[in-house]
Amino acid sequence: MKLGIIISTSEAETVFNALRLGSFALEKGDQVGVFLVGKAVELDRIEDERFNVRDQAVVFHESGGRIMACGTCLKLRESGGSELCPLSTMQDLYELVCEADRVVCF
Repeated sequence: MKLGIIISTSEAETVFNALRLGSFALEKGDQVGVFLVGKAVELDRIEDERFNVRDQAVVFHESGGRIMACGTCLKLRESGGSELCPLSTMQDLYELVCEADRVVCF
């Protein structure tokens, strides 16, 4: 299965669980892409002692998951993205949605 996950929040527990779902799907052999939009592009800066979002994102990424961050949302926050969350476009989001068998939004 090809799974698309769209995250639009920076709330630590929600982002953590979205990435856990992605990692679980990768373990099952699925292809998973995550697109960050709105506040979610702040993923690199989310800090919570109960939910280590950064570590979960690294696990997801190292397991073969793809993370993309909305370029417009990054620019509004005066950020250029990062290696973990590269600057992406609406075209990337469109392709993720078109190619996915299922799309889940958080």
